[in-house]
Amino acid sequence: MNDIISRLRQELQVNATPEKQSSGKKLFKENERVKLHGLNFSIVTKIGKKYLAEIREAKLSKEEVYALCDELWQSGYLEEIVVSCMWSEAQSKNYQPDDFKVFADWVENYVTNWAACDTLCNHTVGTLLTMYPNLADHLLDWAKSSNRWVKRASAVSLIIPAKRGLFFGHVIVIADMLLTDTDDMVQKGYGWLLKAASAMYEREVFDYVMKNKSVMPRTALRYAIEKMPPERRKLAMIK
Repeated sequence: MNDIISRLRQELQVNATPEKQSSGKKLFKENERVKLHGLNFSIVTKIGKKYLAEIREAKLSKEEVYALCDELWQSGYLEEIVVSCMWSEAQSKNYQPDDFKVFADWVENYVTNWAACDTLCNHTVGTLLTMYPNLADHLLDWAKSSNRWVKRASAVSLIIPAKRGLFFGHVIVIADMLLTDTDDMVQKGYGWLLKAASAMYEREVFDYVMKNKSVMPRTALRYAIEKMPPERRKLAMIK
């Protein structure tokens, strides 16, 4: 198993193409740092699952898997980060509260673009928070960060739980903290979170938007109301 990372990387490189690398980079802004081998992500998923099966067969400990994940994060290649997130999410049955420290280290030190942020936070971090709700208070510290990706992570980590009606109190607190942030990636992050929460709390989210629309950036506002009925969207968009 010592060569799993080298074999994984070799397989990613064999399947990579310059054309896919070029087209993939168009999904990111110039101020986002992203490295791509250049693969369709369906292929990345297939390769990641192949080596995940090896990991399970070898019965590696959670800590050993996290060490492999950390090595992939350090590379900076998005495809390797996607595989890392796949492997860390696969450890969910073994999650413990202290795992937040591991995931926070990845968020704070390795995330440099929206795709890495969302892939890790939507699933790995979101699942951990659902299992251990008291950990959600850490997101309030993330929302105070000077790092745009850590701030975005404070919101997008709750996307999936919020769709189920969970953590609504945190949703509003985080939205308040990020409300007038000038970074569009942060705006999109908390707007997306409000949209997710509106699945179960449409009236409350609508009232929140109406209360704050004079100061809420239009980017965040549009995200927040996207799934609402046309009449509510129209009212919310009136300046």
